[in-house]
Amino acid sequence: MRLTVIGTGYLGAVHAACMAEIGHDVLGVDVDPEKVADLAEGRPPFYEPGFEDVLTRVLDSGRLRFTTDLREAAAHGEVHFICVGTPQRAGSRAADLRYVDAVVDGLAPNLSAPCLLVGKSTVPVGTTARLAARVARLAPPGARVELAWNPEFLREGFAVDDTLRPDRIVTGVTGKAADETLRRVYAPMLAAGVPYLVTDPNTAELVKSAANAFLATKISFINAMAEVCDATGADVATLADAIGHDTRIGRQFLNAGLGFGGGCLPKDIRAFTARAQELGVGPAVAFLGQVDEINQRQRSRTVALAGRLLGGDLTGRRVTVLGATFKPNSDDVRDSPALAVAVELHRQGARVRVHDPEGAAKAVLAHPELRCGADLLTACQGAELVLHLTEWSEYRELDPVKLARVVRTPLLIDGRNALPHDAWRAAGWTVKALGRPAPPPEGPGQAGDRAVEALRTLIASPAASAAQVSGVPSPALPVSPVSPVGGVSPVSGT
Repeated sequence: MRLTVIGTGYLGAVHAACMAEIGHDVLGVDVDPEKVADLAEGRPPFYEPGFEDVLTRVLDSGRLRFTTDLREAAAHGEVHFICVGTPQRAGSRAADLRYVDAVVDGLAPNLSAPCLLVGKSTVPVGTTARLAARVARLAPPGARVELAWNPEFLREGFAVDDTLRPDRIVTGVTGKAADETLRRVYAPMLAAGVPYLVTDPNTAELVKSAANAFLATKISFINAMAEVCDATGADVATLADAIGHDTRIGRQFLNAGLGFGGGCLPKDIRAFTARAQELGVGPAVAFLGQVDEINQRQRSRTVALAGRLLGGDLTGRRVTVLGATFKPNSDDVRDSPALAVAVELHRQGARVRVHDPEGAAKAVLAHPELRCGADLLTACQGAELVLHLTEWSEYRELDPVKLARVVRTPLLIDGRNALPHDAWRAAGWTVKALGRPAPPPEGPGQAGDRAVEALRTLIASPAASAAQVSGVPSPALPVSPVSPVGGVSPVSGT
C-alpha cells in the first residue's frame, strides 16, 4: 500500500521505516529540511537500537523516501499517518495540538483521492471527532476522507521491535472501510497472531492515556512505599518482591528509584487530567496529580540525600552523575530525572561531571553549564560522590574495585536500585539508595547471625529444627519454595 507518515521525529521515523520494512511504499514528511535530508541519507536524528539498520535497508530498497511537501504526500498516500508531537501547552497542563491541527490544515485541501487519515500521536479524547469536522470543512467538495485513531505503544530503546512485533494493535474507526484498510496495513502482524482490537475513536484515544496513567501510577506507588520504608527502616526491594508475587499486582515496574521522565509519560498524565477537567470529571483522575508530585519528589529526595552524605553543603564538592538520558538505550534527555538531578546539584554549588553512553551531547546542548566526560573512568576521577541515575548496562557491569581506585571517596547513591549492592560494599563502597536501609553490622557470634542460621536450619528441615529449637517434637509443616523475582526497569511506553 502507499502510505505517508507525517512527522518524522522519534515515533514517525520509526513507524515509516518499519512500514517500509513490511513491504509498503512509504513517504515520510517533515517540515524540517535538515532532518529530511539526514533521514534520506540514512542518518538517524536520534539513537535507537536497530533503527539505523532498518532505515538503511528500506532506503536501499526504494520503499522509503522523504519530502517536506504535503501536496506530494496528499498525492501519494492511500493512508496518511499523523505522527507529530503533542507537547505540554505552555502555562497549562493540557496538550498542545497545534502540530496535529497544522497537518490537517495543510493536507486536507489537497486530498482529491479517497484516503484514510490515521492519527498515532497521543491526544486528548475527542480529538478524532474534532479533526473530522475540520477535514470536512477544508477538504475539496466530494472528497472521501475517513478518520481513525491508532495509538502507538512504543518504548524507547525497543521501538523497532515494538513496531514490527507489537503486543497489541488498537484501532478506533467509524466504519467498515477504515477497519479493512488498517487490517491490510498491518497484515503481517495479524498473520503472526498479534491481538487486534477494533473500537471507536474515543476509546482508542483513551487506551493510550489510560495505559500511561496506570504505568505512571505503579511507578509512583512503589516510590511512595520507598518513602515509607525510609521512615521505618524497611526495605522497599524486598517489599516489591513480596507484593510482586501476587499475580494481581505483578513485579514489573516496581523498582523504586528516581522515577519516570522523557517526552511522553509526564506530559501525557498531565494532559489526561486537564482533559478530564474539561469534561467535568476531574475528580475521577485527581490522584494523577499525586502521582506526578511523588515522581517529581524523587528528584529532590535524591539531591537531599546527596547533600546529607556530603555533610550538608555541596559547594565545591566533586560529584559524578552516571546517566543523562531519561532511560537507557536512548539519547533522549527530555524531562530526564537524571539530568534534572545533575542540574540541581550544580545549582547548589557542586562540581558536577556527567557521563552517558549516548546522551552526553544532547545533555550539554540542553544544559551547557554541565561538564560531560566521554570516558567513564575519567568522569569519575577524584569524585567524592557517584550517583547512578540511568541504568545503562555499562554501569551495571562496572567493576567497583577498579572504580574505587579513581574516586576520592567510594561513596555511591544508586538512584535506580539496579546495582549489586553487596558486591559494591565488598569492594569498599558505602552504598545508599532510596527505600533501602543500611546493612546491619555483622560479626561472628552475634545473636542476629545465630537467628539467621537457626532459621535456615528450620527451613531446610522443619520437623528436626522445631524439635531442636523447642525440645518438643512437632509435626512437619509444608514449606513452599520461594524464588526471587527479577525486577524490570521502569521505562515509558512512548
